[in-house]
Amino acid sequence: MNIHEYQAKDILDSFGVPVPQGGVAKTPEEAEAIAKELNVGLYVVKAQIHAGGRGKGGGVKLAKNPAEVRERADEILGMQLITHQTGPEGKLVRQVLVAEASDIKNELYLGLVIDRETSRITLMASEEGGVDIEKVAEETPEKIVKQSVDPAVGLQAFQARQLAFGLNLPNEVIRPATNLIIDVYRAFVECDCSLMEINPLAIVSGERGVEVLALDAKINFDDNALYRHEKIGTLRDKNEEDARELEAKESGLSYISLDGNIGCMVNGAGLAMATMDVIKLYGAEPANFLDVGGSATTEAVAHAFRLILSDPKVEAVMVNIFGGIMKCDTIANGIVEAIRQVNLTVPLVVRLEGTNVEMGRKILSESGLELMTADSLSDAAEKAVRAIGS
Repeated sequence: MNIHEYQAKDILDSFGVPVPQGGVAKTPEEAEAIAKELNVGLYVVKAQIHAGGRGKGGGVKLAKNPAEVRERADEILGMQLITHQTGPEGKLVRQVLVAEASDIKNELYLGLVIDRETSRITLMASEEGGVDIEKVAEETPEKIVKQSVDPAVGLQAFQARQLAFGLNLPNEVIRPATNLIIDVYRAFVECDCSLMEINPLAIVSGERGVEVLALDAKINFDDNALYRHEKIGTLRDKNEEDARELEAKESGLSYISLDGNIGCMVNGAGLAMATMDVIKLYGAEPANFLDVGGSATTEAVAHAFRLILSDPKVEAVMVNIFGGIMKCDTIANGIVEAIRQVNLTVPLVVRLEGTNVEMGRKILSESGLELMTADSLSDAAEKAVRAIGS
């Protein structure tokens, strides 16, 4: 699960991580009111969407006074913000963060992720923070310092200090930077995060001298652990999520929308991945990942089918089922029921194997529906690709 920047900062603040003062607004009037309450010399107004690159897309603006804050908020709210992470369609901005702008001396990067190769939390830091951290990782990876954490003992103070020294920080901020790294790690672990990025982590000049501030933050959570964090679960913004993915999740289906044009319905994640690979092998692209699971009902299969057909990109549907716990006749009944409920206007290819396969094929053949059957995965993919003319 993803959350907005202002929500991420609130979580970090609760763990003692220094963040700029600010508030979130849904109207220009609210933005102006927040600015008046902050009463600072310079403000920053930031679009709140689940995507990076907002500044380059025009979603981050400075303002000198509350009246300007209102003007900038009016410009940003309601815009269709396009960044390198949103795709060409962009995302609608429904709220903005109004915060105190900082006198930045240096922009750094701090990130935490679960490294699958080591099965450990890895901290990454770079003195080349800012909007182009991806470019740093690609072109000058030696500028990124890392620390891998032993889960048996957790992050040690000396590891945090090594990261701080690796950033070539001024001596006066080594201690606060070390404390910040420790607090960020604590937030990551206690909130069951899967990803946390502070970019930029900035060295700023303020009334209290030189400080380290988390000027921007991104946090992703492990969905499987949300049952332990009721408050975090309430931070979900359904407007920022794919409507089909959200509907699938609420129905107990595993669905991920992709950019292709062949809809896939498969039982089992491994078989689903193999199905998508074979579709690509034959020259097309999958429109989705959809795993109906090993014990889905006829109603669940029908629901899954409607989800696929609700995607306007889908030009053909390929069903690949190996009947084990889920029997082929259940899948066949679900397909028949779904097609009778939905106006099917695209070619359908069905490949069934396993338990009750003959019964399933009989149900399909006697249904009177226009569909193609396949004897193998390769045969099914070839027929689906041929049907869309790729």
